[in-house]
Amino acid sequence: MNGKQLKNSILQWAIQGKLVPQDPNDEPASVLLEKIRQEKERLIKEKKIKRDKNASIIYRGEDNSYYEKMLATGEVKCIDEEIPFEIPQGWEWCRVSSLFQINPKVVAEDNTSAAFIPMEAISAGYGSEFRYYEKEWGEIKSGYTAFADNDIAFAKITPCFQNRKSAIFEGLPNGIGAGTTELKILRTYGETINRWFVLYFLESPYFIDEATFKGTANQQRIIVGYLENKLFPLPPLAEQERIVDKIGLVMPIIDKYSKSQELLDKMNVELNEYLKKSVLQEAIQGKLVPQIAEEGTAHELLEQIKAKKLKLVKEGKLKKSALNDSVIFRGDDNKYYTINKKERISVDDEIPFDIPNTWEWCRLGTLFSHSTGKALNASNLKGQLMTYITTSNLYWDRFELDNLKQMRFTDEEIEKCTATFGDLLVCEGGDIGRAAIWNYQYDIRIQNHIHKLRAYKQLCTKFFFWLFYFYKATGRIGGKGIGIQGLSSKALDNILIPLPPLKEQQRIVAQIEKLFKQFG
Repeated sequence: MNGKQLKNSILQWAIQGKLVPQDPNDEPASVLLEKIRQEKERLIKEKKIKRDKNASIIYRGEDNSYYEKMLATGEVKCIDEEIPFEIPQGWEWCRVSSLFQINPKVVAEDNTSAAFIPMEAISAGYGSEFRYYEKEWGEIKSGYTAFADNDIAFAKITPCFQNRKSAIFEGLPNGIGAGTTELKILRTYGETINRWFVLYFLESPYFIDEATFKGTANQQRIIVGYLENKLFPLPPLAEQERIVDKIGLVMPIIDKYSKSQELLDKMNVELNEYLKKSVLQEAIQGKLVPQIAEEGTAHELLEQIKAKKLKLVKEGKLKKSALNDSVIFRGDDNKYYTINKKERISVDDEIPFDIPNTWEWCRLGTLFSHSTGKALNASNLKGQLMTYITTSNLYWDRFELDNLKQMRFTDEEIEKCTATFGDLLVCEGGDIGRAAIWNYQYDIRIQNHIHKLRAYKQLCTKFFFWLFYFYKATGRIGGKGIGIQGLSSKALDNILIPLPPLKEQQRIVAQIEKLFKQFG
């Protein structure tokens, strides 16, 4: 259980009467309700508030069911289905509108200094932190939500509501203020209810999680009447104060626990990443699984790939230039070289580590054909309308295929821009080098910022996926300083690859995934 879950549990226990023991000597909540009704009658007589036509009394009948009596009409109805949980003896259920003034008026002279509080000035979370800007009342009295010292406020709009942006306003200039219209304000009738208990009620899962909203996806507000009609579990005042004191004691402890948990979680993530990098480092250096002589050599595999490419050239399916591979070999002096236009060139400074004798160093372009997809051109109306994926659909080792876009592809473009089962797809831009294998039984088109890699001959593509993952994690691709900053076609072809025999590739991948599963 994390810190937020603990706090939610504490607040839920609090409003259900489970956080502190009940004291039979406490003045019951029914007496509080009578004091509230008397205070409301006084304010009505003084014409400071209007009589609430929807005022009600909730009580428990002799049949143990809950009933609500509407004071204006005398109508009585059973509300058992509305009662969310049992409350202790001495507590009372009542509607929020019966206990508080909601969005009350504030009257002051225009030249009076007042607090101005926009939404960003109210902190999210479990507490009552806010800041204000001082302005004259005349500037802010219209078009904003008014409030006064000791008023309780909460955000009514998403996601601020769920983030628990709420506060008890205190210490305002001249005791008054105004702010964002996305606030609901509650004002108690005198000192009948502990304001911190009210705030914790507003921050509880019971109030937050059961809310319903209306509006567009990005601008949803709690429905009209949700606050006013919400059932409020009212404890005796003395118990309210004990509850608030107890929460005040445990919240700092939970905060410390939460920070420790976050640190532990971070350490676990970092440890897992370190372990994964260590495993991949061993894997690409040929140290993760033993070499088996019967599995052949990477040199033999390269010869088979060369033969396959030659066959494709003869069939007219591959350009002759694809045969001009950069062959990397070890000289008599134990250094690595390549041949360029019959000239032997040292590449020893590119070789990052030693590999087993059965492995070979080669360039990625030797092993895979590759192409990129098509750029969107809305004015181009030629070809078939087809779905395609972008870099925003391509994540590490997976794809998000909701809300795919469409554009037109001509017959000539379809083959170049189509990914089929087993193709390795790599981001050219954005999160450079991010990769996943297309393991679906249907084809998909790709956009121009995705590289499509297709092996000339059977390879364990997942081995090369993990190679990309390691190169990205260690900054060899898309890193700062040294490494491959962008990922153009030329840069991709030129990536240096440690190549094991095919069966060893498969054993390496099986061992990687076995270990990663243990890491979690």
